[in-house]
Amino acid sequence: MKLLESMEGFFRVAELGSFTAAAESLGVSRASVSALVQQLEQHLGTRLLHRTTRSVRMTQDGQVFYERGRDLLADMDELQNLFREDSANLHGRLRVDMPQPIARDLVMPLLPEFLRRHPGLEIELSSTDRFVDVVREGFDCVLRVGELEDSSLIARTLGCYRTVSCASADYLAEYGRPRSLEDLSRHRMVHYVHVMGAKPAGFEYVDPAEPGSEKSIAMQGVMTVNNTAAYQQACLAGLGIIQVPEPGVRHLLASGELEEVLPEYRPAPMPVSLIYANRRHLPRRVRVFMLWLAEIMAPRLMSATVE
Repeated sequence: MKLLESMEGFFRVAELGSFTAAAESLGVSRASVSALVQQLEQHLGTRLLHRTTRSVRMTQDGQVFYERGRDLLADMDELQNLFREDSANLHGRLRVDMPQPIARDLVMPLLPEFLRRHPGLEIELSSTDRFVDVVREGFDCVLRVGELEDSSLIARTLGCYRTVSCASADYLAEYGRPRSLEDLSRHRMVHYVHVMGAKPAGFEYVDPAEPGSEKSIAMQGVMTVNNTAAYQQACLAGLGIIQVPEPGVRHLLASGELEEVLPEYRPAPMPVSLIYANRRHLPRRVRVFMLWLAEIMAPRLMSATVE
């Protein structure tokens, strides 16, 4: 336990930038905190802090130890409270990644209430369109929309997004409304790719005459993007047809800014999954967050289930 006390003293000094402030927050003397940090440095065989009469800052080794050790200390704290059901005992950092529209429109508005229930948690939220490396980048869990590549990671399917093909009113006024798949030869798409240079998928659809069959038609386009916000904005600007999860454009369909086209040839629903590293025992803070995420996602999904 002495090592854990030393670690806690170091983390508090690193976060507050002051031995005096760290001592006050821990309810001990400044000399005690200084002794704890010195014991930790001796134990590790390296200097963790640069100390001057005016400031305290971490060394390079101190920064590495802080990043790796903070989660370890949180795990130890959680282990000590493993059999307590009080959710206020959850502590530590959660590093998660999810698509920007979900983060912006759903998670952020509800996150304050989640953190009020779990005041000991700290959230690092990444929201990019690129595929992050869950293990190498240290993510606790990642929310993914779309088909998953084969992986050694664990995936929990939460449900599926209904997908729609949309165009703006200005685009339809200029090019007309497609009434059949054959009409698409006179239309254009905004192409979306995860990596620039990749081949666009074209217009994807499920043939109602062959349930379960997924097909695509190559289409021309004047715009290719790799960002979901730009994808939607390009459509609103009248640059072409897009195919997107329906919840993300529901408000635009309701306002008439976008209109669904070829509803009888919708794309296949897009699976929504939670992905995490293949660990035998997930920290309780991660499990609690994933269950909360599944709960708030459920009203937007088809056939929502939680494993």
